[in-house]
Amino acid sequence: MSRSEEHAVYLSPYTWRYGSDAMRQLFSERHRRLLWRRVWVALARAQAQAGLVSPEQLADIEAHAADIDIPRALEIEAITRHDVMAEIRTFAEQCPVGGGVIHLGATSMDVVDNADVLRQREALDLVLERLRNLIEILAALVERHADMPVMGYTHIQPAEPTTLGYRLAQTLQDLLIDYQEIARIRAQLKGKGFKGAVGTLASYEQLLADKGMTAAELERRALAELGLDAFPVTTQTYPRKQDWLLLNALAGLAQSLYRFAFDLRVLQSPLFGELSEPFGRGQVGSSAMPFKRNPITAEKIDSIARYVSALPAVAWQNAAHNLLERTLDDSANRRTVIPEAFLAVDELLLAATRIVSDLNVWSAASERNLAAYGVFAASERLLMEAVKAGGDRQHLHEIIRQHSLTAWSAVQRGEANPLADLLATEPAFTQLLEPARIRGLLDAGTYVGEAPARARLVAQQAREMVGRAASAA
Repeated sequence: MSRSEEHAVYLSPYTWRYGSDAMRQLFSERHRRLLWRRVWVALARAQAQAGLVSPEQLADIEAHAADIDIPRALEIEAITRHDVMAEIRTFAEQCPVGGGVIHLGATSMDVVDNADVLRQREALDLVLERLRNLIEILAALVERHADMPVMGYTHIQPAEPTTLGYRLAQTLQDLLIDYQEIARIRAQLKGKGFKGAVGTLASYEQLLADKGMTAAELERRALAELGLDAFPVTTQTYPRKQDWLLLNALAGLAQSLYRFAFDLRVLQSPLFGELSEPFGRGQVGSSAMPFKRNPITAEKIDSIARYVSALPAVAWQNAAHNLLERTLDDSANRRTVIPEAFLAVDELLLAATRIVSDLNVWSAASERNLAAYGVFAASERLLMEAVKAGGDRQHLHEIIRQHSLTAWSAVQRGEANPLADLLATEPAFTQLLEPARIRGLLDAGTYVGEAPARARLVAQQAREMVGRAASAA
């Protein structure tokens, strides 16, 4: 089917619009079946060591492991209505010598669950690679703007000055937490192993009754072929709680990127005007308003992240409702929930990296906002120094409040903020401090505390983490 023909039917946006080809390949039907066959080969190799599979049968199975024939499998599935059984028969047809021993002793989930975890690990490796890249770029941005004073906002109202680097370091710090959590989940993922229909290993024990190998040893050898660990006890499936933990970790990353993008959307508004996402020369902001420069990439991040945030609830239901030794009511939704969680997060990381790589920093707007509102916050510093010089805290606080009301009215009329002038000529302060000292204390650009140093500290921690991760990889 050509690309134009494909678009004549419904396609998921993750089929072509969101996510990367690399992530799509991992969740392709072909790759899924290749992983199933990898599991069957691993099982056959372990069974060959026990004498259940002959060398000729094993060689035949290995020789055809990559011969995926999806049309034939779908043809069989139309009759069997069982996708795993259809793939077994397709594989067996291709193996005239070894076909009869494929899937010996196994249940479908011995294959599907182990293959799912193999695929999840591959997908997490790609997520971690993209996240390391984003962290590295963001760390450089934090360092570059560690000293740049900007107005801080609480309740979306002017509060006290901070620095742009310190603000961005909040996101960087969140991403470091996300990286650690995703890496932890990646390291602890376990497969079902080879335990049969209800997890007791009874079928394998029966096969091995006179072979001098235990079912546990067979499982250990097959898992070693796959490079997997397995849960010690399972039902027909691995514990679905693992899916919930996995999706929580991905949703946590989506949460961090959502907050970053939402802040950017606020700061891109001309009323703030301090930051903006990249905007291409030929990009169109609105079909009706040619002048618009909408933050569409940040909005896309928030839209997709909102979707990712809802997916752990489905995994929670799957785990909670996995009754007794297993029900099948998780199967259909897992075909979309897990792949789309990864593809959505993939798109989030790609979009966030594009923004951070070319983020527009409008220093003039930051200076304007700092000049308009920063002096209000810096009056706190003046109050503390005046009290240290012998002033009455309550009396001076009231004077600052009265002058601030006057200054706020001027700012709201569009006039320059007069608070520095009012306080630098106020007798209650000039009898305690020199006017030049008062003006210096009211310079909000220097009232940022340890923000620059702490921003650099987080950036350094990020670089060290990325360096360790790169070395480990």
